[in-house]
Amino acid sequence: MLDRDGFRPNVGIILLNQKNQVFWGKRIRTHSWQFPQGGIDRGETPEQAMYRELHEEVGLQAEHVRVVARTRDWLRYEVPDRYIRKDARGHYKGQKQIWFLLQMVAADHALNLRASTHPEFDAWRWNNYWVPLESVVEFKRGVYEMALTELARYLPRQENKSRFLRQGAHSTGQLRHDDNDADSEVSEP
Repeated sequence: MLDRDGFRPNVGIILLNQKNQVFWGKRIRTHSWQFPQGGIDRGETPEQAMYRELHEEVGLQAEHVRVVARTRDWLRYEVPDRYIRKDARGHYKGQKQIWFLLQMVAADHALNLRASTHPEFDAWRWNNYWVPLESVVEFKRGVYEMALTELARYLPRQENKSRFLRQGAHSTGQLRHDDNDADSEVSEP
């Protein structure tokens, strides 16, 4: 389904963990990394498509996330001809996307890259918020920058752990330590 300008309606998902790090998925059998994203089917709202893609690509359900924000308008990127199937050239130009910022409220083990019969990713990791701009494919970089910039103001506030230490929370065992390493890469079997 293309709009009259040749852009396919799509959703993009910026998934945060409790440290405001973003989910970064490695496309199956490639060295390309990206945010979860996918097309909007006929009759679907962007939010319905987002939940469907969230489950298909990373195995999460609505109860595993909280919607923090979404982009106000469509963000577009054009796909270079060399990436477009020959039969689609001339009428397909690229993607127009609504981006969602989600906060994961479940543990990492809820992520399942094999939730669908056609997996998109074969590995994933958590990155600091702006890191994906350094490694996303060039033609998507502008839309990623627009989405990250627009949604950055909605990032959940992080507790200042040193404040808790000053209040003695460390000695009472109230301060939790997260063993997840931001740079670790997890592969699904």
